[in-house]
Amino acid sequence: MSGKTWSEIGINDVLREALEKNDIVQPTEVQAETIPVLLSGADVSARSQTGTGKTLAFLLPMLQRIDANSGAIQALILSPTQELAMQIYRVAQVYAEPLGIRVQQLIGGAAMKRQVEKLKLKPQLVIGTPGRIHELYKNRKLKLHDVKNVVIDEADQVFQLGSTKEVEVLLFGTGNDRQMAFFSATYPEQMARFEGRWMKGPSRVQLTPEHTVSQTISNYYILSDKRDKTDTARRIIRLLNPKSALLFLNDTDNISNWESKLGYEGFTVEALYGDSDKQRRAATLTRFRDGRCQLLLATDVAARGLDIEGLPLVLQLDPAVDADHYVHRAGRTGRMGKSGTVITIVTPQELFIMEKFRKQLGIDLSERAMYRGKLLSEEELREATKPGAARASREQSQIGRNTSSVSSSSYSGAGGRMNNRNDTDSAKRASASVSTTNQSVSGQDKPAFNQSAKAGSISQSRGNKPIINTSNPSAATSPSKPAPKQVAKAKSSAQKKREGKNKGAPKWLKEKQLNPKSE
Repeated sequence: MSGKTWSEIGINDVLREALEKNDIVQPTEVQAETIPVLLSGADVSARSQTGTGKTLAFLLPMLQRIDANSGAIQALILSPTQELAMQIYRVAQVYAEPLGIRVQQLIGGAAMKRQVEKLKLKPQLVIGTPGRIHELYKNRKLKLHDVKNVVIDEADQVFQLGSTKEVEVLLFGTGNDRQMAFFSATYPEQMARFEGRWMKGPSRVQLTPEHTVSQTISNYYILSDKRDKTDTARRIIRLLNPKSALLFLNDTDNISNWESKLGYEGFTVEALYGDSDKQRRAATLTRFRDGRCQLLLATDVAARGLDIEGLPLVLQLDPAVDADHYVHRAGRTGRMGKSGTVITIVTPQELFIMEKFRKQLGIDLSERAMYRGKLLSEEELREATKPGAARASREQSQIGRNTSSVSSSSYSGAGGRMNNRNDTDSAKRASASVSTTNQSVSGQDKPAFNQSAKAGSISQSRGNKPIINTSNPSAATSPSKPAPKQVAKAKSSAQKKREGKNKGAPKWLKEKQLNPKSE
């Protein structure tokens, strides 16, 4: 905040009351610097980082200077995207109503016929995209000769998006004594050329703090092979679990591919296409703002100037093409002093881009790695993966496995209950079990159900007669001798198998195979 009041910078009582109703009690630095200059009628070229209140910085003095009794269009605001134009329009409606000023939006994707009908209501302020306003102007549906105040928001993008010719046509159609204002978060070289062409001795408000990216934003990058980017993005979102996240791509052609992949992973995801109609784009943003959609895929153009309250995470699936685009992407979170996180997924070949942004923007842009459900720095990762830590983890796991093994191999002969005792006790019980089993079989011929892997005794029963196989020599002399029965049964089984194979053979062949020695 600037430390000044709204009254000190020239805002009237009606607007000040409206600001206080919206809990805006003090102007920001960019507002305190630009509003007095704009109220004086001078041209302004203002540069300030995203999320510092630039919209109110140009709206409040513009509304205050409009004559509500006139039916002519007196002010024009140009925006590079439909979403940003609608965003400015909604804010303008709030503060124009107490002053009795009529506001109309003119954006592409909406029905032109309906917009022409609304122009008959004689709005004093028009907000829209250069393409649609230029189309209405060329068709003589819109008159601009009474316009005294022109603001181009995100001016660098308006001139970079191929709208230069359209903008120039519109500016030629306005009055010669118009007031011009450019607002942007960045200042490319071509901006100076347009200032010299359209402005008269502009006042430059260059608020360039030490960090062009808000200090409340945490900036990280994660290394990933290109083929693994989808899985890396999935893991990041699962790990951080944000209520909402804005995902940036450089290539529009990849949006549908990412949308299907992330949707397959179970996320609610939608895409913001630059060429989609107004209704679809508006519906998509509404669902995202309401929390019905967790992830929003967009390009730099589609998401230009989006103000999504409380957005916690910006995930760059492709690194920004330059430092200015990084500033705009990062500016979608951490707005008005709130905290936020920006994570960029880069391949090893793109790593130099992060170093370039770190130097150009003067920000702490550090590497992070996902390890065991945490997002760790390099130092934290080394600490977690050092040999001692790994050995301690393995030992702890081995202790757990040994405990489980001892528990599962210790049984009670009477009822089969598991006992958690040490190996020595288990060996003693095994020895006693073997002795008891031998005595029981030789004396009373009763079945015994005892098992001990250490002693090597196995007890089974077939019908009412026990069968004992043991390495104990004394057990071999047991009165019940099941071994001959097993052999006999085995021979019988083999004989049956031979007979089965000979089924259908001649009688003489069967007899020959059954009595081979008879020859």
